[in-house]
Amino acid sequence: QGAMAATASPGAGRMDGKPRTSPKSVKFLFGGLAGMGATVFVQPLDLVKNRMQLSGEGAKTREYKTSFHALTSILKTEGLKGIYTGLSAGLLRQATYTTTRLGIYTVLFERLTGADGTPPGFLLKALIGMTAGATGAFVGTPAEVALIRMTADGRLPADQRRGYKNVFNALVRIAREEGVPTLWRGCIPTMARAVVVNAAQLASYSQSKQFLLDSGYFSDNILCHFCASMISGLVTTAASMPVDIVKTRIQNMRMIDGKPEYKNGLDVLLKVVRYEGFFSLWKGFTPYYARLGPHTVLTFIFLEQMNKAYKRLFLSG
Repeated sequence: QGAMAATASPGAGRMDGKPRTSPKSVKFLFGGLAGMGATVFVQPLDLVKNRMQLSGEGAKTREYKTSFHALTSILKTEGLKGIYTGLSAGLLRQATYTTTRLGIYTVLFERLTGADGTPPGFLLKALIGMTAGATGAFVGTPAEVALIRMTADGRLPADQRRGYKNVFNALVRIAREEGVPTLWRGCIPTMARAVVVNAAQLASYSQSKQFLLDSGYFSDNILCHFCASMISGLVTTAASMPVDIVKTRIQNMRMIDGKPEYKNGLDVLLKVVRYEGFFSLWKGFTPYYARLGPHTVLTFIFLEQMNKAYKRLFLSG
């Protein structure tokens, strides 16, 4: 409240000539809330992606031929409410992962900025992004495990479903029934995916933007940023999906005759390629790509609106 009061006072931040900005805590809060707001819109795509990635795994499960078939099948058998299964887990994942990632990135970026205000170079920025992404992914893994299991439930026969009521019920039951370490099952591939996503996004976005500007058909505006984001999303999706399917299957796996379905991430990759084909590593590509772009765009839109509202209420005058 002290920081808020100082920022809100009419003369705050003007004595030294610097523009007033919102406190770090507010920036982190808005980052998490923006991610959560975007998740409300893209949750059905996450559900379809997870179902597609698990399709072909195990007997007596509902299989889907395409992403559209998955979506129509879910709507038909589980209703409109069914496509929002796991929303509470998706929201908690954003609250933990996005907030942590944003916090770590901001702190490291400021620490590594030169005394004269020179920002870190591209490679150092990429390293900061990957470190922040991996740390955020570790913190967000329990919510990720709950999300995978909740979205996977509908494809199983009624007697095999886990039946979690919400994300908190899922977390408590997983800890009680399978042990606390199970909440971090698949954290290595989850962190690896975050590193791949951050590295691929940073590199492909800057390259795509430069390519569009050099073409002469684009100027540095929202349209250019959107197109660069969509091209970057395509590269990021292609690069990260094999790691993503490993994460999804490990986090959803059950014990068979007292033994886990998969030994490790490499075992998942080998079994998917052997029994389902090499290109099965990219199952759910369409909904994953369709989710990545809009989620990023919506997050920035919500973030911009919250920042504007905060400045109008607390920093004006």
